[in-house]
Amino acid sequence: MLEGQPDTVSDAYDQRPGPDLTPVSATGGTMSAIDETNAYLAKAFKLLDLSSRFEIALRTPSREVRTEVIIDLDDGTFGNFIGYRVQHDNSRGPFKGGLRYHQEVELDEVRSLASLMTWKTAVIDVPFGGAKGGIACDPRTLSVRELRRLTMGFVDAIHDIIGPYIDIPAPDMGTSGREMAWIMDQYGQRQRFAPAVVTGKPVTLFGSAGRDAATGRGTVFCIREHLKTEGKKLSDCRYAIQGFGNVGSWTARLLHEAGGKVVAVSDVYGAIHDPAGLDIPAVYETARSTGSCSNYSAARTISGDELFAVDCDVFVPAALGGVINSRTAPQIKASVIAEGANHPTTPEADEALRQRGVVLLPDILCNAGGVTVSYFEWVQNIQEYPWDESVVNERLEEKMVKAYAAVREMANKERVDLRTAAFALAISRVARATEQRGWAWDENKD
Repeated sequence: MLEGQPDTVSDAYDQRPGPDLTPVSATGGTMSAIDETNAYLAKAFKLLDLSSRFEIALRTPSREVRTEVIIDLDDGTFGNFIGYRVQHDNSRGPFKGGLRYHQEVELDEVRSLASLMTWKTAVIDVPFGGAKGGIACDPRTLSVRELRRLTMGFVDAIHDIIGPYIDIPAPDMGTSGREMAWIMDQYGQRQRFAPAVVTGKPVTLFGSAGRDAATGRGTVFCIREHLKTEGKKLSDCRYAIQGFGNVGSWTARLLHEAGGKVVAVSDVYGAIHDPAGLDIPAVYETARSTGSCSNYSAARTISGDELFAVDCDVFVPAALGGVINSRTAPQIKASVIAEGANHPTTPEADEALRQRGVVLLPDILCNAGGVTVSYFEWVQNIQEYPWDESVVNERLEEKMVKAYAAVREMANKERVDLRTAAFALAISRVARATEQRGWAWDENKD
């Protein structure tokens, strides 16, 4: 079942466009996801001139778990699923990262995403490390009861390596507040009542106001801050958004509210285009009620591939990784790419686009709004004191503005692109914490 398509037992808080489950390769090229991430890291390590043994210490995951989860399916048969949890680095705080349900989940992808979380939390400067998890399944083919059994079984397998001060999961592709509530409940059955064990919960069950929109809102803040450097406003530009799940739909709605012209959006079922600008509230309502934005009849239907070639100023990939690759990059007409998804651009495409003068706002900065408000939720749970949504949004904006400024300063100082600058800034912060804790050291300083 797609999130946003209700069934008889779904709760009201889940009735919204959910994660885009577009079946796209995790890399879009010949390199594995973790090799692509390490290729970006290598440029930043070279810039910082860290020793090889220090680099190895920072790149190597702390723990990797692969577990089998067997559940009873509704038809009386058994379902066999493989789940993963990779804990990459906790030198700056507890491991933190999402849990995705998708048929293409595999260990290399989870390793890559866990690594990216380490650098993302460092760039945005919240006191967490990096982790990621996933279960190889297609949630659209499972009933709510089956999904609950699957979630409970996974928690049973990993409950001793997660916790409010150990590792804190969150929603990701194919999961939502519903699954996070189940995780909190099952962890409580196995350990103790601890809402802070997971973030992204429903607001009515110890979640944070503003968390649902946080990744999209952070993406818009990042776009806004970059456009300022070009003497532009959000309302001056045209946008195309690949993926109309939680991140993509919120990005579209917030850009529309700011006066931006969203000319194209897509999801797993197709894409729509209107050069004059889409009526985003109407598109959102169509997606919410029918399960797909492509059912919106007041715009021209195009293919998912055609979306990449839409004439626009800012292109926002907000679905799976690897979608901007050697095949799709030449089609992109935008001068700015804002990475709402995790690792959406392959290194080969990144280099080609930069040579054309395209500015890429990197994922570890651009989509960090989600983990930022997850941190706020964790703080509220620890303090047992909820914040108003206005406070959450105000503090998110402060974090995103400060992080963009720090990355821009690094890029200007070192004369590098924003992605290399973001990784370099993150690595320097993690390296400093690692060295100060005595876990590793730079031989150049011996």
